[in-house]
Amino acid sequence: MQLAPPERQGETVNKGTVSVCFVKEALHGASLRGLDVDAMLRGAGIAPDLLELPDARVSVSHYGVLWHILARALDDELFGLDSHPMRHGSFKLMCFAVLGAGTLEKALRRALDFLALVLDDTRGRLSIEGAEGAIILQCPRTVPRLFAHGALLTILHGLMCWLANRRLPILRTSFAQPSPDHADEYRLLFGPETRFGAPATTLVFEAAHLALPIQRKEAALREFLRNAPANFLVKYRNSHGLHARIRKRLQHIPPTEWPDFEKVAREFHLSPSTLRRKLEREGQTFMAIKDSLRRDMAIEQLCHSQRSILDIALELGFAETSAFYRAFKSWTGTLPGKYRQDSKQAGENRMSG
Repeated sequence: MQLAPPERQGETVNKGTVSVCFVKEALHGASLRGLDVDAMLRGAGIAPDLLELPDARVSVSHYGVLWHILARALDDELFGLDSHPMRHGSFKLMCFAVLGAGTLEKALRRALDFLALVLDDTRGRLSIEGAEGAIILQCPRTVPRLFAHGALLTILHGLMCWLANRRLPILRTSFAQPSPDHADEYRLLFGPETRFGAPATTLVFEAAHLALPIQRKEAALREFLRNAPANFLVKYRNSHGLHARIRKRLQHIPPTEWPDFEKVAREFHLSPSTLRRKLEREGQTFMAIKDSLRRDMAIEQLCHSQRSILDIALELGFAETSAFYRAFKSWTGTLPGKYRQDSKQAGENRMSG
């Protein structure tokens, strides 16, 4: 995407983390071409060693920088995921093409027409049946990698939300590709009603949204592009599931004051057993929600604040710094001081470059 990546402190608008599995997927095309992926990772503030740790995570802002680095290095904003490269700057042109569409339906049709001109392996179309609208991705020749369709749906849904200036809930999502080991990461992005091995990749939403007017003007496009794709991954992430609603509730409370499970159940007008059962259906637990939120808050503080590690640990509810160190290493595969050092060094390299 033809913009400066989000590289100055305080500039990020999204807080959250991305699984290292998505980092590895993004690097696939560069690896096949024999490019120096370790240098790219370090340039984005990501330690190359993290690729060997399946549970590791990186900040959304660092992943966003890596997206820009790869797009420039490959001259392909889909990182070699389609037989025909999506040349650097294509997304910017697509955004200009949809701004004057008038309604979200016309904008989405223009975006799909544009992608049909620049991609070979995937054809997208808009389907409207009753109260439901859907983006359907079909493969005329060969089914591409799951990450390719995930990236395309993330881009299209994120663009829709930005144009309408509101989050548009995803009703359900299906992918043509088989279920991966990290299927839960796709459910975090696209909602609990995400399935795999379908006849076609489909993202379903309320058809009424298609009549929404375009709320954005060209003056707002520069800021939007500068923060893409990080703003897609978090700001417009599906929040329909119960675990997402609980996480959002906890985000507005200091971790030291988080309510216990029984109180959360009462706030959501559920019995503890019903809440537990509903979360289990989404593949979540209350403890896992709290841990993931602490993890994301820790990474954000380390990357974008000057606060001491002790202060961060105490704010997150850890009675001892040693407990925070153990937890952070289990989350990311590295210690908080090293994570901060790598992030700072990457920022200095980008500023000097």
